[in-house]
Amino acid sequence: MLHPMHILPHPMRRLTFIRTFKLTLALIGTLLWVHPVRGQAPIRNAEVKSLKQLTLDELMDIEVTSVSKRPEKLFEAASAIEVITHDDIRRSGASSIPEALRLAPNLAVAQKGSHSWGISARGFNTDLANKLLVLMDGRAVYTPLYSGVFWERQDYLLADLDRIEVVSGPGGTLWGANAVNGVINIISRSARDTQGLYAEAGGGSELNGFGGARYGGKLAPDVYFRVYGKYADRDGGTLTNGTAAHDAWNFGQGGFRLDAFTASQDVLTLQGDIYDSDLEVPTGGVSHQSGHNLLGRWSRELTNGSFALKVYYDRTHLDAATAAFIANGLLLAPAGRLTDDLDTYDIDFQHTVRAGERHQLIWGLGYRFTHDEVGNSPAVGFLPPVLKQRLYSGFLQDEVKLADDVIFTAGAKIEHNDYTGVEWEPGIRLRWNIDERQMMWSAISRAVRMPSRIDRDITQGTPPYFVLLAGGKDFRSETVTAYELGYRTQLDSRVTVSLSAFYNDYAYIRSTSINPVTIFPLFFTNNVEGETYGLEMSFIYQAASWWRLQGGYNRLEEDLRVRPGGSDFNNALNETADPRNQVSLRSVMDLPHNWELDVAWRWVDELTINNAGVPALVPAYSELDVRLGWNPTPTLELSVIGRNLLHAHHVEYGIPTPIREQIDRSVYGKVTWRF
Repeated sequence: MLHPMHILPHPMRRLTFIRTFKLTLALIGTLLWVHPVRGQAPIRNAEVKSLKQLTLDELMDIEVTSVSKRPEKLFEAASAIEVITHDDIRRSGASSIPEALRLAPNLAVAQKGSHSWGISARGFNTDLANKLLVLMDGRAVYTPLYSGVFWERQDYLLADLDRIEVVSGPGGTLWGANAVNGVINIISRSARDTQGLYAEAGGGSELNGFGGARYGGKLAPDVYFRVYGKYADRDGGTLTNGTAAHDAWNFGQGGFRLDAFTASQDVLTLQGDIYDSDLEVPTGGVSHQSGHNLLGRWSRELTNGSFALKVYYDRTHLDAATAAFIANGLLLAPAGRLTDDLDTYDIDFQHTVRAGERHQLIWGLGYRFTHDEVGNSPAVGFLPPVLKQRLYSGFLQDEVKLADDVIFTAGAKIEHNDYTGVEWEPGIRLRWNIDERQMMWSAISRAVRMPSRIDRDITQGTPPYFVLLAGGKDFRSETVTAYELGYRTQLDSRVTVSLSAFYNDYAYIRSTSINPVTIFPLFFTNNVEGETYGLEMSFIYQAASWWRLQGGYNRLEEDLRVRPGGSDFNNALNETADPRNQVSLRSVMDLPHNWELDVAWRWVDELTINNAGVPALVPAYSELDVRLGWNPTPTLELSVIGRNLLHAHHVEYGIPTPIREQIDRSVYGKVTWRF
């Protein structure tokens, strides 16, 4: 059976984005001419200083916002959270956000092909992975088509990222639906912190060629801006039968950010991006993706708290080649093209207020409107083809100081969606600061995944052609009740350790049922339930002033089953494809004469994947990434990056067939200038 995810492809119309990229670079050049770099030495020094490693104390003092929706120190965050810093990203040599996410030991990251990734926390890393909320500067990027993320669309100039916060465990109490197993919050740097000119270029095997540029300047006192553009061309992978996978792709993006700081403690931000991408599809043809977004944010510090207002518009376009629908040699529907145009309008308000010495209240309201218009192909479509949806939300959380070292937090989010009506996501959390170097926390929370268009509206085979699979008109929200216990300690100035244990109880997970009268079409229902539990561990060891070791270990056990009285065509196998064990170790060395050596090793256990209701295996693998960098001057950086060096090819995902894709070894060079 053709998996519904095969309708959700990727990009390859070069000329379109080359024009966009050239226009972006022309814009940067114009700004350089209009705003020549004057008096930039202090800014340049600040940019160079950001390349230096943070001490462990500085790392633990990093402020994060993903756990409580307000700034708090990483060490005090009562959650299983990992932070990928700006310097971590630079020194990893990552060329994309999915590659950078491998630095988070609490994530499972599987590369499926040249432009396809599976990323999850605490399980459910399937083709339709849908239990992870991903935010880019507060803009939700999961698609209503299947509640997951098109990872090949998500990009920034990585040098402009401040940090990536990765929370494993439910976040529905504050963030709402789809924050079921975790939240990834990708946060870019303020325009004030990215002044001057930055440029990068390089290429090699697999990553054929890439380039990017950014210019930041001042429009007025305390008003800063930056503009950027980037482009990359990537090769396709190799199938297990040794032939080319034919999934090469290219991607280009440009954008801007404007930050204004006022004497009344206001911070105003306006930012936007535009991208265009073309991808070859292994089943044949070329798919095209493009989009743009615009986001505005206003925040103010008050005497006893703060407030923030965020508004954004997001437009995405997909034009995908879909393969012919063939069963037992019989052509049921010809090949064609599926298009999808999605417009999202979102407004969100949040108010934080300190109510006395022991209470801190956070409350907020939100509204989202989406207009989704699909052009159906013969093999795959959505009915109705045009859908307008509204999401209303509100949340309230109270943080109570029970004692000087014990903090109790209780809250709930209520949402109303057009599919299932009102959804309720409560949570409680307890934090105990044992001393200055030790903290324990525990939590109980409920989260939901609302139905997506695939759950309710998909048709595999579009009438009048034969329909094999249809959405379930009564499909309800999936739910989880999660129990967590964690411990974080800084043993001394050289070692930090984080541990978390969890137990998740899932209900109403997606299943596929047989039509009791006609057998076909199959349709989606909620007949799977079960539990997952496990352990996450990470550590940082400052072995010397010039050498740091970081690592992690994950253990995940899953027990999903068809609920009593229900049925599932896939025998409860289709929603999980996760390794039981994962181990990672990273070494970061500052060598003499401004050389840097960064080595990252990972081992991923075998995983079970669904093959039409029968379990199939993806073998365990280990891999090694290495970066060697040299900074001959404060403004110039040269580096060579090798990825997946232990094998010429290896498999990370997919059913074991001759056309399962392998991930190739790659080596590329990079040159970076900062002025």
